[in-house]
Amino acid sequence: MWKHIAANALTLLIVVQFLGAGAILWGVGRYSAPGPLTAAICLRVEPGASMRGVSVDLAGQGAIASPAIFRLGVDYAGLSGALKQGSFLIPEGTSMADVADIITRGGQSTCGTEIVYRVGIARVLTEVRELDPATDRFVELAQFNAAIDPVPPEYTDRRARPDTRFRIAVAEGVTSWQVMTALNGLDLLDGDVALVPPEGTLAPDSYEVTPGTAVADVLARMESAQAQILAEAWAERGENVPVATPEEAMVLASIIEKETAIAEERALVSSVLVNRIRQGMRLQFDPTIIYGITRGIGILDRPISNADIDGRTEARLHGDIEYNTYQIDGLPAGPIANPGRAAIAAALNPAETDLLFFVADGTGGHAFAATLEEHNANVARLRELEAQAPEADGG
Repeated sequence: MWKHIAANALTLLIVVQFLGAGAILWGVGRYSAPGPLTAAICLRVEPGASMRGVSVDLAGQGAIASPAIFRLGVDYAGLSGALKQGSFLIPEGTSMADVADIITRGGQSTCGTEIVYRVGIARVLTEVRELDPATDRFVELAQFNAAIDPVPPEYTDRRARPDTRFRIAVAEGVTSWQVMTALNGLDLLDGDVALVPPEGTLAPDSYEVTPGTAVADVLARMESAQAQILAEAWAERGENVPVATPEEAMVLASIIEKETAIAEERALVSSVLVNRIRQGMRLQFDPTIIYGITRGIGILDRPISNADIDGRTEARLHGDIEYNTYQIDGLPAGPIANPGRAAIAAALNPAETDLLFFVADGTGGHAFAATLEEHNANVARLRELEAQAPEADGG
């Protein structure tokens, strides 16, 4: 009898163990299997949130099938105390194991609100936008110019959130004074800088920052990035480019940047520059005159005059005409803006052409020419278009 009871007990124990092992395997399978989410979501984890609360939120948004299995899996993986605050993109079909990894890995938020400070030539725009996880595109919530517009409530609210990300996007062709002035004016950054960085040394790009970052630190990042870009481009420069140093290449690139914003035209503009240098022709580029007058401080709010072209304006203001390529041979004294990567590459790898001239074509681009006769014809066509414009506007 006792043998029979013992045998039954042993059998029951084996069955219980087998069922327990099966339940564990089933749970592990559920934890690692693709999740039920049919469209990406942005999960916001508030400061002080618990794993239990997050699991309930995930289930409510359809990201996980079982909060209990999720928590057991997190506990088993040793992640129960590693929850990070922020906004996290949970893609369609993400398993519970991968969700746990996303919300405990740390690092910057991967979705949610982003505030972008766009530093342009004429103004600084602040854009508040939010990632739509379903389309993986940003939706603009507000945009304003802090210098003239009232601050919208969307900015004030998102600015204070701990999971909001911040970026400074600097456009190609801005001057160092414009960048420094813009950064000094941002309420996000600390420690104004008084000394303008050398022209051309700041890389136009997008920089992720955090509240309280020093202006000097952002400028240092930009300088380091530009030095790296220039070094790489110099190492890949074409043969027989008529510049002796990387610094001269930067001057060339800055002129290209100011002359065209069309990607396909950069190498052509570069070829005009280098062809003129090779033939000993004066460059005669208007942006160099403008920089000679303003020295990069603000923008010229009037048309270029004959006095500007003749160099009388620069001589009166600065005692020299070192930037006026109508009056000097070769390159101006230094860069006239901060060129981007593409303009620097074009300066050191110009197109192989015989072009010597170009003029606006009336459609936003330029008409290029190899001879003065062709150039004069292009200018005449532009004048015709300009003359017809008032008639078209009038009806």
